[in-house]
Amino acid sequence: MMRAMLERFASDYSAAEQQISGLEDDQSSIHYPTVFLYIGDEAGHAIDPMIQSNEMKWDNNAGVIYFHVTSGETDAGVASGHQADHISTHSSNNDGRSAPKVMRVGLTGLATGYSDNRTRRKDIGAAFQGEESYLIKLNRALRQVSDTIADYGRLYASFDRLHLAVITRVDDPLNVLVPEISLLAQAIFLQLFKSVQMDLYALITEREQSETFGYASAAGISFLRELEGMQRPDYSYSAPLLMTGDGLSIPVTHKASALFDLVYVLSDRNERGITTLNGMRDNYEIICHILLLKNRNRKDAQVQSNDVSYNNSSFKNSLMSESGRQGFVSAGLAKVKRPNYSIALTVLYHFLKQIKARLQNAPEPGMKEKLALFGLDSAALAARVDALVPEEDKLADMTGLLTSGIRFDQLRRMSLREAEEALFGEGCDNFFRNHFTRQAEERLGLTNAAQELRRSVNRTIQEQPQISFYQLSEWTGEKNEAGSVLEAVRSRMRDLVREIDLARDELQQTREMRVEDLKFQRLPFMDKQNLRAFIRAFLDTVYLLKWKLLRLETELDLVRRFASELEHMHEEYRIRVVQMSALAEEFKAAALQSIQSADDYIGQNIFEYYERVTENAMMEIEEKRGASVFFEERHLGNVLELLVQGGQAFAERMTMVCRKLILTAEPFAQTFEEELLLRANVSVDYNNRKALSRDELFHRLYRTLEDNAVIHIRLLDYTHEHRYEEKYLFGDRETEFIRYALGVDETSRIYKLGCVHEKRSSGVEKLNIMGGFHLEDLMYYRNGKVYYETYLQNGYEFHTLHPSLLPELR
Repeated sequence: MMRAMLERFASDYSAAEQQISGLEDDQSSIHYPTVFLYIGDEAGHAIDPMIQSNEMKWDNNAGVIYFHVTSGETDAGVASGHQADHISTHSSNNDGRSAPKVMRVGLTGLATGYSDNRTRRKDIGAAFQGEESYLIKLNRALRQVSDTIADYGRLYASFDRLHLAVITRVDDPLNVLVPEISLLAQAIFLQLFKSVQMDLYALITEREQSETFGYASAAGISFLRELEGMQRPDYSYSAPLLMTGDGLSIPVTHKASALFDLVYVLSDRNERGITTLNGMRDNYEIICHILLLKNRNRKDAQVQSNDVSYNNSSFKNSLMSESGRQGFVSAGLAKVKRPNYSIALTVLYHFLKQIKARLQNAPEPGMKEKLALFGLDSAALAARVDALVPEEDKLADMTGLLTSGIRFDQLRRMSLREAEEALFGEGCDNFFRNHFTRQAEERLGLTNAAQELRRSVNRTIQEQPQISFYQLSEWTGEKNEAGSVLEAVRSRMRDLVREIDLARDELQQTREMRVEDLKFQRLPFMDKQNLRAFIRAFLDTVYLLKWKLLRLETELDLVRRFASELEHMHEEYRIRVVQMSALAEEFKAAALQSIQSADDYIGQNIFEYYERVTENAMMEIEEKRGASVFFEERHLGNVLELLVQGGQAFAERMTMVCRKLILTAEPFAQTFEEELLLRANVSVDYNNRKALSRDELFHRLYRTLEDNAVIHIRLLDYTHEHRYEEKYLFGDRETEFIRYALGVDETSRIYKLGCVHEKRSSGVEKLNIMGGFHLEDLMYYRNGKVYYETYLQNGYEFHTLHPSLLPELR
């Protein structure tokens, strides 16, 4: 629960910051109109992520068309309220602005009855060719796409060419129709544009799926085998694909040449064999970056003149083998940005650490003041005893007790104890017990020590908010004897025990003294007056001592109760101290873990730098708004009450205040590079060898970009014969880091390095594109070929083409 809440806090902050900085970034424009053509149900998962990416990067994204051809067997990805067998269009968003156009056509019934995997792929191809209703539906949908593009022509710099990006999953059975759907789309778009540049993006999922184990690989190899044939220089195709409104068919002919300009193969495992961080979503973003690279409108000719720009013809020619065989292409993308996720968690921890320090660092009063804060000082205790034990004056009521009628002269040689018994029997003792001892016990029984103690503590906290549960825990504990209120109370208990022992001894000795030794005024021959004088002196001496003893015993019982409550109170406050320490450790662990995972993405110095930034930000806020600003009710409020509610309640309030007061402070409003440089130059301990200098940080950032832009396909031979690479940075060319990156290995690099200049503050991206490999170079092909051949040998049929027309298995 706690970790999920912390992750949500960091993610929300990161997303908000990315959105803010993204809005400040200079968006690029695409030069020519672009259509994304998704073939197959699985390919539909790419639509939403690609729309989101393009909305952030392309200022004319509203004119982009996303066209999805599905089997019609599933409503996954289909616009709400539309059946899959109808053309559906999604073209509006919540704020009323023009939104990307998502159009879908479901070829319902195409795969019906072909659930048997043995011939499903082949049967789909045959059904499509044998039923012209599918062609009519596709023709109608694609013409609607063409009309929609024409409506958005004003958004583009040129309307001469269309970029058509065909996207499919290699194991999707509907990709058996890739040549037909692609050529039909091209033919219809050529009626509006002078040329159509058509690329294919083949997506591979290499994660094993238990339900489709083996078969998915075999189906994927069948498509790649067909694809190799489509890309041969002698590939040709002719079929009546164009349909008129009256149902007349017109042939579409593709003359001998590769079907697609370039074929990109992208897997969810990279060249090192490692599963990519975000799986297929990374590939969707790579596709968007490739399209931007190939189809970007250069707005600033002066800056661009110095840049190495992408040239599609040059790149394509570099992939051609001596035999004329066209190589496939793959790519990798790395993004570095201000590590907002790690910053949020790090600042939250340091914020908690500072709050903890403020709670701990209250001034240390003297013991008398501490006892007074708890209502346990001598004056307060005396007042409580006064309220519990009846007043001394009531002892005078005992003079009215009936006597036995004995004469004073008969008492003279008796002890006071004997004289009391001769005069009153048990009368005095009963009177004292009923009117003093019992009343004191009853009042003491009604005393709620815990409530009184807490009332005193709550009043103290309200009057002196600088005192927190940290001080209360320390003062009620046993470790710090010199400053412990509990120890002071226990000391008072020991004193009272000694005083009680002395009082009892004094009372005992007094009761044993002789009557004639008691000092009071005697009159000769006045027996009655002398008796009355003796009774008054006796009560003032013996029962006054007994009354004082009762007060001492009552105070001891009272103090014992308070000592017991102090122990309970200490345990409660100790739990809160431990709770705070545990929260701090959890916050710290989350921050350090995020920094560690972000280490490749310039995570250095984050902890040290933001410790100081957070501390300075808090001090500045306190200077402006008052020393107790963080503990106001509208912010943190009563920390103890929050902790009592649970660590989650306190943590949520901490994240709210941190987001509201700290993360909005000026030091956090830095661009990616400003933040990076400030953090790189943070003054650190000379012995701290983990902290990096500016140049070291730039070098690591450069290496990080390169390492994380690893190609998204695994090849048998990393340095295969026809490997050709080009690399492009996306960022502000005028920043120090981009200048560093462009010059770092300028004299020794064996690849082409360029920069797509965009004035941006959110971060830097690097796109590596590598081509020249062939089908047999793929690990996926080597592993899947065994399954493919096995399925063929067991009667499975994957192709509509005759086996003699397929390329040989290599």
